[in-house]
Amino acid sequence: MSKTEADEQNDRESSKKLLNTQKSVDPQELRKFMNDMPLTQDTTCGFLCFRGPNLQKLANQTAYVIIYGMVGCVFSMTNSYFHGTISTLEKRFKIPSRNTGMIMIGNDLSQVLCSAFLGYYAGKKHRPRWMGFGLLTLIVFCMLTVTPHFIYGPGEDALSLTKEYGAVSDINISSQDLEEQRQKILCRTDGTGVECEIREGNLLPQILMFIAQFIAGVGGSLYYTLGVSYMDDNTEKAKAPAMLSISYFFGLLGPSLGYTLASMCLRVYIAPSLTPIINNKDSRWLGAWWLGWLITAGLIFCFGLCMCMFPRELPMTAARRKLQQLKAKEENMGQSVEQVAHVTSFSDMLRTFKIFFQNKIIFFNMLSNTFFFFGYLPYWIFTAKYIEIQYRQSASTSSMVTGTVALVFSAVGILLSGFIVSKFKPRARYLAAWNIIVDIVTMAGMIAYAFIGCPANDNSLMNNSYDSVLNTSLSCNSLCHCDYVRYMPVCGEDQMTYISPCHAGCKQEYMDANGVKSFYDCSCIPSTSNETLSFKRVSLSDINDSLFSDTKLSLGSGGQAMSGACPVNCSYQFISFLAVMCTIKFFAASGRASNMLITMRAVAPQDKAAIMGFGVMFISLVCFVPAPILFGWIFDTNCLVWGKTCTNKGNCWLYDSANLRVTLNSVAASFVFISIFCNSGVWYHVKNLKVFDDEDENNKEMKVISSDKNTHSSN
Repeated sequence: MSKTEADEQNDRESSKKLLNTQKSVDPQELRKFMNDMPLTQDTTCGFLCFRGPNLQKLANQTAYVIIYGMVGCVFSMTNSYFHGTISTLEKRFKIPSRNTGMIMIGNDLSQVLCSAFLGYYAGKKHRPRWMGFGLLTLIVFCMLTVTPHFIYGPGEDALSLTKEYGAVSDINISSQDLEEQRQKILCRTDGTGVECEIREGNLLPQILMFIAQFIAGVGGSLYYTLGVSYMDDNTEKAKAPAMLSISYFFGLLGPSLGYTLASMCLRVYIAPSLTPIINNKDSRWLGAWWLGWLITAGLIFCFGLCMCMFPRELPMTAARRKLQQLKAKEENMGQSVEQVAHVTSFSDMLRTFKIFFQNKIIFFNMLSNTFFFFGYLPYWIFTAKYIEIQYRQSASTSSMVTGTVALVFSAVGILLSGFIVSKFKPRARYLAAWNIIVDIVTMAGMIAYAFIGCPANDNSLMNNSYDSVLNTSLSCNSLCHCDYVRYMPVCGEDQMTYISPCHAGCKQEYMDANGVKSFYDCSCIPSTSNETLSFKRVSLSDINDSLFSDTKLSLGSGGQAMSGACPVNCSYQFISFLAVMCTIKFFAASGRASNMLITMRAVAPQDKAAIMGFGVMFISLVCFVPAPILFGWIFDTNCLVWGKTCTNKGNCWLYDSANLRVTLNSVAASFVFISIFCNSGVWYHVKNLKVFDDEDENNKEMKVISSDKNTHSSN
């Protein structure tokens, strides 16, 4: 063994010895020692002119856990807000789901490039200030994300549905403009189709969002790699599970607040100063997706400053370390103690990263996390969109449900598991076994998702577009020139939903006094001449009394349709889906603390931040980069109706919900299935891993009791 390797080995052994002396430190003795110890630059709270005794009182583990948890809350709030507004962004900027997935990998791509480097170097510097810097970069992320709205505005589709910009309810609009607006959605048999909008489908908004996500990845790397290691280093081992659970609990509030904020913002029209003629239940509704980014930017700024004020090392931790060194010298460990601190270098960084592959516990644990997150990722990103597609809920309702309903179960799962682990202090094998159970339950839930569909929704869609994947070209609308007609679903009197009045072959339009549109002379809809509670036919007297009276006084030979998709009842299936989702959330959350504990205890203290940084890089490269692309591609391959732009196809307006449900959940469950085997590898290799300080003492006591029993039995 070379001199360098020998020194490194001594450093590791010294670190372990120091940790083992922690249980011998008396709390009262430690507090007295801390009060007598003078403050240094590394233990002083605040920065620049923001210092003083009042701030110094907050330099403790409780304050850090709260601030770190609140930071995690705001950080996850921004992610969930983006996920909650995805469907609106896709509609507004004509973005396919595949492109949405590529936008989101910008975050993970930057983590691949910098998380390992930042985890190693920043982990040995002033970690709270590095975290504060990372959070301040998220402000740039928020402002870049909202920039496309201020460049392009609400869009032509949104403006056309307002009274101020040419909607049919505007009494001041000219007859020529009014006729042009009407003809944009009707069947044109004269050979003049709707022209595409040149400004729609622009790549610049997508590029700006990708850059914003890339910048956000830097802040995320610093937060995840440094925050947990700082907490673990400044917390007693016995309290670590509870502290981790509390911080994770605060983090769980983030998705709830993010989806709630998304729901509130999406209830406001994308152009708040204008008057829409549709409500937020209409599938064409575009909410104010941009509004929430201004709110989150302000919150991030406040918490970023708070994080910067924590010292490099908490005073209690510094006192414990000094006291341990004094006790170590009394036990003739002084020489080894002096070698614990070592200088950062590139060779030392490479040596640290080798641990990732050489340490089987770390390697199998990271593999299990990778495959679990790969399968779980679509439910993080696309849950709100999935609910919209499968159960015909509005964007605001989907976001609200995603963020609030499962929160209670996630919170109970993570808090309960944290306090159980802290109280009963189970061995590493029990923790690993619980992670296997979590994987099994999660996989079973995903398989159940595949069978929880809404037949009424699956059967109510009439896909009669020219370029659909089903190739159901209909002669009834082949001369209508509907290529660039915007998505405007209508419910035919045959109780089938059609893509637009044009695709239904409707040549005439009628609007009643309440602003409700109806369409008649629809060549693709068979005329039944029957009225139901949900469908009211247009009569000749209605046409004569309307603003757009037909001089021929004829309803035509085709059927009729009403604006909006046909109503379907998916309440039972939706509730069943939520029940399964809550179960998965509870079990998945309960495994977070145990999983993190195994990672923290499997490496030396000085290597925690670096190993976590390398782990983030590994998971981002293998999971978070390809997974959004894969599942975005799955969404796109199940698209039935694409919106069109001048240069390319835009966003998907209609999905094959039945096939999407089976494909998405089957692929996700298969990745979690692989995670079960990886966690089995963790279970096998952690048999000698020490999680808590008093495990050795308990083992000795058990051996003594066992030997006493054997002695008595022999006598």
